Amino acid sequence: MPKVTYIEYFGTEHNIDVPEGFSVMQGAMKNGVPGILAECMGACACATCHVYIDANWVSVLEPPSSTETAMLEYAECTQRNSRLSCQIKVTKELDGLVVRLPKRQQ
Repeated sequence: MPKVTYIEYFGTEHNIDVPEGFSVMQGAMKNGVPGILAECMGACACATCHVYIDANWVSVLEPPSSTETAMLEYAECTQRNSRLSCQIKVTKELDGLVVRLPKRQQ
């Protein structure tokens, strides 16, 4: 099972085995990772699952869809490596993925 590391804003790490096919958001929600609100539960209709993708992984991920890009406009403190965790499907190729959480979700 692929492992995803979620790093909270103040540095607490959560190393979680996430089943293939789950989204990065689902992995966090099922394992109680604080900092991902996921108010729309993965429908790409809010930006409360905003994360920062570790620099080593940005080029590995598929680029965001136009819908995701539009929703990121509602997230606070976006960066070039900002993504919505509900839109990243976990695959075996993402084993070791590292995501960082913003200080707060909007």
